[in-house]
Order: sequence, then structure tokens, then C-alpha cells
Amino acid sequence: MLILALGQGVAYGPQVTISFLRDFSVNVRFLVAFPILILAESRIDERWRNLVLEFLRSKLVNAAELPSFEAVIESINRLRDRVLPEAVMSVAALLPSLLVDKIEFLSGVSNWHSLGAGSSDVSLAGWWFNLLSTPAFRFLLFRSAWRMFLWTLFLWRVSRIKLRLVATHTDMAAGLGFLSSGQKTFTPIVFAGGAVVAGQVGNAIAYEGASLSSVQYDMIAYGVLAILLLVVPLLALAPALLNVKRKAPLEYGALVANHAQLFDEKWIQGHRPPGDAILGNPDASSLADLGSSFTVVREMRVVPIDNPTLISLAVGAALPLLPVVIFATPADELIGAVIKMLG
Repeated sequence: MLILALGQGVAYGPQVTISFLRDFSVNVRFLVAFPILILAESRIDERWRNLVLEFLRSKLVNAAELPSFEAVIESINRLRDRVLPEAVMSVAALLPSLLVDKIEFLSGVSNWHSLGAGSSDVSLAGWWFNLLSTPAFRFLLFRSAWRMFLWTLFLWRVSRIKLRLVATHTDMAAGLGFLSSGQKTFTPIVFAGGAVVAGQVGNAIAYEGASLSSVQYDMIAYGVLAILLLVVPLLALAPALLNVKRKAPLEYGALVANHAQLFDEKWIQGHRPPGDAILGNPDASSLADLGSSFTVVREMRVVPIDNPTLISLAVGAALPLLPVVIFATPADELIGAVIKMLG
């Protein structure tokens, strides 16, 4: 696009209001977000393989359920390797570009998509953007969404087999807490999406007269939506975890009650062997351990996601937007805010 824009004189200079090199959106999208989406795919695949193996390493799948677990993996792999979804995504990525009669980029602002101010002729760089670059970017987004769907489907099908879930597991997710860290793998994708939003907001502020207050809700909405979409796969496990959490208080409650009654009878009511002393006796320690286990049961999460993962995703979404906030905020306000925080 840069070469084509240079050839037609819309890469820089006064011919248009937004020359190619001054376009925040297109440069951020294809120099930052596009490479991140490509590189993230291999990392996500590698991370998912490790997470699938963790089901076996942590013995969540016993020998009797192993054939069912392997069948789930094979079915997901077949879906991943099918040509039809890739073909559908390719068509879906290209179709919007073929259906539009005119490239609309920034309404009311002349830009490098046309051959100059007031011109209705689309530039070669504009056609390239519309027919090649944008479909390629859409295709990567569709692939990311497709992979997310496959991961959600995998977790849903795995949750339907009989996993060895233990409510007293200290990860507060019955042994499935390792899946939370797996969602951090999507932080680069969240960052890439935030970069695209930041580029578009930057254009709106710099060239269309938008203010930070007028676009702040768009930025907030992106951050919230990105986090929610990445939590969705883990919701597939919620029914199984909810079932464990519903049964556990009664099961462990009976155990804790019985142990507490025996402790009370021995040490409070005085029915202990002569010479026994509570100091150094394991009875008190076991009572405390059971109490801690019951606390874990009550605090168990039905969605295996923790605060560090949510913070990681939130930072990934917000970080690309920070330069826009700094760019759109007057220097005196920034300095005043910093001084106020320090004071």
C-alpha cells in the first residue's frame, strides 16, 4: 500500500488531509495488530497442547474415561483440520469488500483512499486496502474466533465426561484452575484489538474533531467486551463445577461436623485418655486443616478464572489505548493529574 500510495502521490504531502503515512489506523492495524495475530496463533496452539496434557498429568481423567477424552480430542482436531471452515472464512472476509460500491473511510475528510481532495477516483492503494489487506485482516480475526469456538467446544465436551474434580483443591476451582492461566495466552490478541481501536480513535480525534469524552465509552466498551469474550470458553465448565460445589458443602460438612464432635467430646468434655495433652497433639492440627478445607469448599469458584488473569487481559486491552488518552489530553491537565496523585 505504501508503494502504491507513493506512486500516486498520496503517501504524504498536502494533496489529501490524511496521507498514508499520517494515517494512524492503517499503520497500527497492519504494522502492529496484523503481525501480532499471525505470531499469536502458534503460541496459542502450543499452549493448548500443554493444557490438554495437563488433564492427564493432574489425573483429572481416569483410565475408564480416557477413551472418551481421546475421542473429544480427535473430534476437535478433525474440525480444526477441515478445509470447509477455512473456505467459509475466506469468503466471509472477502465478501464485504466486493459488495461495497465505494470505499468509505473517514466521512468528510479527504484521505489517501482517493486521488485527492474532491476526487471520486479510488487510489490503487485504496483498492489494495479494500480487496487484499482488509480481507486478510478479517480472515485472521475470523480464524481467532474459530479457534476460540473450538476451545470452548473442547472444554464443553470434556466437562461432559466424568472428571475427577475435588472441591477442596487449593486452586479454588476443583483442580481446573490451570485453565485460567491458559486464557492469558489470548492477551496478545486483546492487545491487537486494542491497537486497532486506538488507531481508529486516534484518527477520529486528530482529523474529525472528536474529543476524548466522546469516544471514551467506545474504548471502555471494547475493554469490557474483550474480557467477557475471553471468559466465555471457561463458562463451558460452569455446570460441572456448579454440580461439585452444590454437593461438596454437604459431603465435607458432614465430615467436618463429625470430626468437630469427636474433638469436643475428647478435649472439651474431658473424655480423653489420662496423661494426654493438647499441646503437640495432632487432633488440633487436623481440626484446623479440616476447617481450612471446608473454607476452600465454600469459596470454590464455578468459573475457573482468577484475578491475575483478568488483570492481564484488562492491561492487554487498555495498554494500546493509553497513547490515545495521552495524545488527547492537554499537557497541563496531565501534569496536574500527576501532581495530584503524587500529592
